[in-house]
Amino acid sequence: MQILVTNDDGIEAPGLNVLEQELGQFGRVVVVAPESAHSGCSHQVNTHRPIRVRKLGEDRYATDGTPADCVRLGLVHLAPEVDWVIAGINYGGNLGVDIYLSGTVAAVREGALSGKPSIALSQYRRQGIPIDWPRAGVMAAQVLKILRPRALEPGAFWNVNFPHLEEEVDPPEVVFCPLDDSQLPMDYDVHDGQFQYRGVYRQRERTPGLDVEVCFSGRIAVTKVFPSHSE
Repeated sequence: MQILVTNDDGIEAPGLNVLEQELGQFGRVVVVAPESAHSGCSHQVNTHRPIRVRKLGEDRYATDGTPADCVRLGLVHLAPEVDWVIAGINYGGNLGVDIYLSGTVAAVREGALSGKPSIALSQYRRQGIPIDWPRAGVMAAQVLKILRPRALEPGAFWNVNFPHLEEEVDPPEVVFCPLDDSQLPMDYDVHDGQFQYRGVYRQRERTPGLDVEVCFSGRIAVTKVFPSHSE
């Protein structure tokens, strides 16, 4: 099995590094990732300027494009024989309506639109508490073992969010759940005619059984996302 890996935090991000290491047990891993962070860029692509690609090592490339650009370049030129597209592990959750903003999710949407089974992996973070990245990598491998045998409809992809766990807890339960499409907190500070977003991520609405509540309650939220809906 060959896997194309990308992210929106940049090629040096710890989440990408642990994911690359864990995926080695499943087959050949080809990394095509942005040189710098593109968090929140959604499905932006570059069509009016050249995209620079630097080869950093065997099966490892950095580009000055977006996450979706990375997937396009990977599938068309750098790794056309890959079987899966996986993005992450993102620094921060991509829950509910986050999927419309996330560069991580856009990367796997691009993979799905190209006919490849695809998974977005994100690590929810609580402010002031460091992320245990090796543990996130173990959760990623656990989820991939579950999702690999499951068929995906054309255009669909998996969106996975890991909880921010305390140090001494059992491995979290994997829960298949729909997206929570509740609006994000919309709070702004206003100063000298400028507006600074101050919404608190953890204060967003959480409906029991939907992905936000599942992840916030300490479980792994797995959602199948379709072009027009989720389940």
